[in-house]
Amino acid sequence: MSLRLSAQRAINLAVLATAALLAACSSTPSADNTAGWSPNRIYSEAKDEANSGAYDKAVVLFEKLEGRAAGTPLAQQAQIEKAYSHYKANEPAQALATLDRFMKLHPASPGMDYALYLQGIINFNDNLGLFGFIAKQDLSERDQNAAKESFASFKELVTRFPESRYTPDARDRMRYIVNSLAQYEVHVARYYYGRKAYVAAINRAQTAVTDFQGVPAQEEALYVLMLSYDALGMQQLRDDAKRVLEKNYPSSEYISRGFKAKESRWWQFW
Repeated sequence: MSLRLSAQRAINLAVLATAALLAACSSTPSADNTAGWSPNRIYSEAKDEANSGAYDKAVVLFEKLEGRAAGTPLAQQAQIEKAYSHYKANEPAQALATLDRFMKLHPASPGMDYALYLQGIINFNDNLGLFGFIAKQDLSERDQNAAKESFASFKELVTRFPESRYTPDARDRMRYIVNSLAQYEVHVARYYYGRKAYVAAINRAQTAVTDFQGVPAQEEALYVLMLSYDALGMQQLRDDAKRVLEKNYPSSEYISRGFKAKESRWWQFW
């Protein structure tokens, strides 16, 4: 009986030892196939991966290049391109974190203008901004924090680097963002108007009129003001809003078509 138990115990111990050995072998890290590569070769391979759409592989190579070429302009370039690869891989949080680290470590880098531009682009979310109408959603209907952060990045870019190749596009996007912020106020104003909360609708439409000058969203804001004042029986203020609307937008379709004029969506002005 005891011999049988001892034999079984020995077998169990052997099985455990074999399993431990296999686990140790499987956990051994694979060899670094870039160990003998020069920094320039790593950069070239990383660019090839990014150009082919393999952004996850590009990120790994750019990270290796950061360490291998530390303290050189190539390491700075790797950091920026790693951020871009994160962005293209639909990892905006990692991209922004990488850019934030780059800006803190290299405040005088020649690539700072592009870093600011990329930071603005990531927050701008241009795919939604330009093509969101397909899903009947636009930038003004989303949380505005990202839009404000995007505007701040673009503003710093055009202020610090007025001659940068990225500045003209940044200025265009700033105008777009300003109108989106104004349109956000109008969107909320319409929401309140639709629920007969006319005072709240007036407050939000008034913000769009007073805080954002010369943007297309003002046309609809004035129309919401006119309707809300009319609903409250405030005829003088209603007439004032209508007069301003007709003076600034003599061909406005809101007077004749109402909110159906919204079909000419505001993003088309950008």
